Amino acid sequence: MNKTRKHNLLSSLLCAVLIAAMALSMMGCNEQPKEEPKIPTAATTTEGTAATTVAKVTFTFTVTDKGGNSKDFTIATDKKTVGDALLAEGLIEGENGAYGLYVKTVNGITADYDTDSTYWAFYVNGEYASKGVDQTEVVEGAKYAFKVEG
Repeated sequence: MNKTRKHNLLSSLLCAVLIAAMALSMMGCNEQPKEEPKIPTAATTTEGTAATTVAKVTFTFTVTDKGGNSKDFTIATDKKTVGDALLAEGLIEGENGAYGLYVKTVNGITADYDTDSTYWAFYVNGEYASKGVDQTEVVEGAKYAFKVEG
């Protein structure tokens, strides 16, 4: 009879521990999830059923032709690269090559090294660019330029 009493006591103790564990785990189920803060953005677009919010970045773009005449543009875009932004605005045209986009036409003006020994040089904040226009990321407030050289 002693074994039965120990067995019942052990079973009762095990049940009490299980009930306490279940009660503790259920207490965490009533917490509400924390909501992430929302970041304000400039534009909202919808594609299909999902809405995505994209911030627009503004930069200055200058075109200087063979005669030294310049024209400035202010570009507001949600594109990641300067090349994509200028292509979307219809300001540049070119050919894809081994080194990326080879720009031949800017704002309707063509410079073709094979034809007239001139080309479009790309500048970032007044310095000759170290990357092509299609690899240069857009930076808010930056100044980008194409100048005919040759």
